[in-house]
Amino acid sequence: MYFTESGITKTMGYRDWRWQALWWHLFFLLWTTIDGQTRYSIPEELKQGSVVGNLAKDLDLRLSDIFDRKLRVASEVGKQYFSVDAGKGELVVNDRIDREALCGQSASCVLPLQVVLETPLNLHRIEVEIKDINDNAPCFNTKELTLKISESAAVGTRFPLESAEDADVGSNSVKSYMLIKNECFTLKMKEVEDGKTVPELVLEKPLDREKKAVHQLFLTALDGGNPAMSGTSQITIIVLDVNDNFPVFEKSIYKVSLEENTPKDTSIIRITATDADEGPNKDIEFSFGSRTPDSILSVFEINLLTGELHLKGELDYERDTSYKIEITAKDNGIPEMEGHCRLQIDIIDVNDNTPEILLTSKPSPVSEDAPSGTVVALLNARDADSGNNSKVTLQLPKGSPFALKPSFSNNYALVTTGPLDRERFLEYNIEITATDSGSPPLSSKKSIPVIITDVNDNPPVFTQPSYNVYLKENGVPGSILYSVSASDLDSGENAKISYSILDSKVQDVSVSSYVYINSDNGSIYSMHSFDYEKLKVFQIQVQAKDQGSPSLSSNATVHVFILDQNDNAPAVIYPSSAAMGSLSHQRMPRSAKAGHLVTKVTAVDADSGHNAWISYKVSEATDASLFTVNLYTGEVRTKRAVSEQDDSSQRLLIEIKDDGEPVQSATVTVSILLEDGLHEPILDLRQKAFEPSKKTGRITLYLILSLASISVLSLVTFLILAVKCIRNSRSSASCCTRQSDCDDYKNPNRNLQLQLNTDGPIKYVEVLGGDMLSQSQSFRSCMSPMSEYSDFTLIKPSSTTDFKEVISVLDASLPDSTWTFESQQVSRERKTMFTYMV
Repeated sequence: MYFTESGITKTMGYRDWRWQALWWHLFFLLWTTIDGQTRYSIPEELKQGSVVGNLAKDLDLRLSDIFDRKLRVASEVGKQYFSVDAGKGELVVNDRIDREALCGQSASCVLPLQVVLETPLNLHRIEVEIKDINDNAPCFNTKELTLKISESAAVGTRFPLESAEDADVGSNSVKSYMLIKNECFTLKMKEVEDGKTVPELVLEKPLDREKKAVHQLFLTALDGGNPAMSGTSQITIIVLDVNDNFPVFEKSIYKVSLEENTPKDTSIIRITATDADEGPNKDIEFSFGSRTPDSILSVFEINLLTGELHLKGELDYERDTSYKIEITAKDNGIPEMEGHCRLQIDIIDVNDNTPEILLTSKPSPVSEDAPSGTVVALLNARDADSGNNSKVTLQLPKGSPFALKPSFSNNYALVTTGPLDRERFLEYNIEITATDSGSPPLSSKKSIPVIITDVNDNPPVFTQPSYNVYLKENGVPGSILYSVSASDLDSGENAKISYSILDSKVQDVSVSSYVYINSDNGSIYSMHSFDYEKLKVFQIQVQAKDQGSPSLSSNATVHVFILDQNDNAPAVIYPSSAAMGSLSHQRMPRSAKAGHLVTKVTAVDADSGHNAWISYKVSEATDASLFTVNLYTGEVRTKRAVSEQDDSSQRLLIEIKDDGEPVQSATVTVSILLEDGLHEPILDLRQKAFEPSKKTGRITLYLILSLASISVLSLVTFLILAVKCIRNSRSSASCCTRQSDCDDYKNPNRNLQLQLNTDGPIKYVEVLGGDMLSQSQSFRSCMSPMSEYSDFTLIKPSSTTDFKEVISVLDASLPDSTWTFESQQVSRERKTMFTYMV
């Protein structure tokens, strides 16, 4: 037995095949690397655990790589004949190896193996050549062979004998035959196709049935092994009487080609033979040879009389590529004479096998930020057909972010080709189509699942960029204001969100002193109660941050609007004595007629909206029939003319209520003294104002000119304001018309906000300077269209909360239900008074 390594030939002798395995353990195993592949050569029948070679050394691997990279060996023949000793890195025999069972009569027997390494994935191909040992003796299928030979057989006639079969190959196969010495017969060899030889029995001496009717011969077959092994068959020759012509075929060898998809009952060929005899000795019957195996008998049948061969089974090129059939023709003479021929049927391959896709390694999860070219899985494509029918091409769907990278021997690596997005596709089911080159082509599909792992590439997103929260004042500290919510498209820790409030200032105080937020659910809570009169609106910057690495965040703005509650009672600002808490004393003449204005009670409410609407009524009076109070203006007038019977001292208790819920109220007590001969001071002023006097004439002229200048200037100012309001009202509600609630007018140059309220009988306007959060400049006016006299109140700048600090009171006369200031109108019906105090 010969093995070659680097051009050096080594010869090994064997005394007994059972010692060959032990012999190989004593010598190192041969290996060689050809075209980047590692090749080992071992004899068959090695014991389990026998070392084939040092795989770690030959693949340039460390012993630690076997564990770390999960080295494993995959066999392409299905059964796992080899394994790896992880401690030594050696490839060892894992199971009994029978070369004859694996490769049959093939001259070369090679087991291809695939060595798979992970992290990173790598594939090595190695080949193990299985060398034959002489472990099979020659064997005859028929241990006892009977030949009937006519006594008229001519000297030199040849009779084909059964060839012995040896499962071994090469020099261990059958090499020679030996026949026990006999006076009538000798043994000669005949060469047939493929260089094979078959034994033939040659008649050396005429037979004489009367002398010897039966001859017993022993045929021995020897193989070329060392030591040689043999097999014996007994041949019994029966000498027959004269039918001295045997059938003769037209050809000694017939050849036919059939496609493997040929249907059953197809006629294949008609075999013909002739016999020179006459009568019954000339009638021929055809049959298969006596040693024809069942694998042929199950597929073909021959007509006994016509010699026509039919197909009765199914052909499969992948099972048998050709059939060699021995045909016998026998006559009906006595004794029977027979002739022999050989029929060779070659099977033509058709494309009847779909290609297969086999995973060499399972697909591993891929990060969504994996670079292009990342190996996902290793796979192999196969087709059981041959030629072009076995050539396989693989194809992926269009638009897939994966590609197939070929390596060798129909092995491919599945790699990424572009960016992955787990938020769009959590998992890819990659459908690979394998198509062969046959006609028509056949194809198959295989889906490979690839899981995409998440990276933190998506920031949290709020349900809306900003939130408006309306909160009633005087709420309970610790109550929930609002709950914001954000979501994150990532998963796991990358999708866990925590909420926080970014630090900012509200009236020079950190916003964290006003509110706090639950970091888990985004609920915002108040730290204390809010007062609308101190703080009307503020902003909160909420940040949502995930727990990825690095973490991502986004912000949202929460606008908190404090809603006014009726928590302030009306405050009396006129009469001033009543505002200070003392009794208000007023005088009036007894000559006053009905409708005479006695005094006017003026009050303001620190609240806003409906809560600031004020109404007046007489709660108690000395004489309820004498005085009345205007519900909206607070003007105290006589109901009737004063009579002599009326008491000279009258007392009125006036109740002042707002329009809030619950109602807040205040009272003021007015004491009125009725006097005889008392003149109206205003009438006196009017008379004095119009009395001609040389001393006051010039002063009057200056006063008239001043009032006219002021009127013109005021008119121009209000015209400019009206034009700006009209321009800005094209996209928003007009600031100069009545609306259901407060409308805003903002001057872009001075950043002023004008809030008008025309809801109900009380009319008021708020002018705010700066932004919504800055309350440094604030003026409020309260005007009543129901009265001949109205109030214009300027609240102290820098605060809208202390309504007790009244800067000045403006008594202005306005036309009914209008908003136009009259700066110069002196008459008995209307009076204008303007007082501004700083």
